[in-house]
Amino acid sequence: MIEYKDVVKKYDGDTLANDHISLKIEQGDFVYVVGPSGAGKSTFIKMMYHEEVPTSGHIKVNDHNLESMKNTEVPFLRRELGIVFQDFKLLPRLTVFENVAYALHVIEKEPKEVEKRVAHVLDLVGLTDKKDSFPDALSGGEQQRVAIARAIANKPTILIADEPTGNLDPDTARGIMDILEKINQEGTTIVMATHNSFIVNEYRHRVIEISDGKIVRDQEEGDYTDENSHA
Repeated sequence: MIEYKDVVKKYDGDTLANDHISLKIEQGDFVYVVGPSGAGKSTFIKMMYHEEVPTSGHIKVNDHNLESMKNTEVPFLRRELGIVFQDFKLLPRLTVFENVAYALHVIEKEPKEVEKRVAHVLDLVGLTDKKDSFPDALSGGEQQRVAIARAIANKPTILIADEPTGNLDPDTARGIMDILEKINQEGTTIVMATHNSFIVNEYRHRVIEISDGKIVRDQEEGDYTDENSHA
């Protein structure tokens, strides 16, 4: 599903962001990527969807070899992935329904299929009653749920979530995690970067800890402590 072999990523010639990383993430896994700010988590995550390219080493996601991927092939990779950002990236002039549907219109799905799929994912994230609302009328937690609905609209094999509970209060964060758990139980692989030790310790899954660009721990259902953790 996801494989890194001896992956190195340098910036500006000598700044080492990821230092000889090797791991496998299997289909259906739920994996937390943890570590302090500046540890290399974001670089590690961004290479999964070809936002960043490794300096050396080998990355395979599904059947795609990312280090040799041409720019014209990147959209085909990303159609198999769902990506959730901390800052939501919703389109402010579109309703909730239209924001989610946009992801399907881009890949030219039939209108009937769009209608059916959007209704399903909005029900999954508990936002059916908000489908005609605009993003600025929603709470932060609701906006994050729209972002998740949009990310899973095309039935991705892998959902990549970068700090999805980072700006949310504890109860709202738990609501987001309940949704991610449900998505994972339906077979979607989830890779989630987080500082949130409360979430990691309450919702138990594999923990990959990165420090100074290296994997310092890879543990099934590991504990995590972060002094700056917040829900």
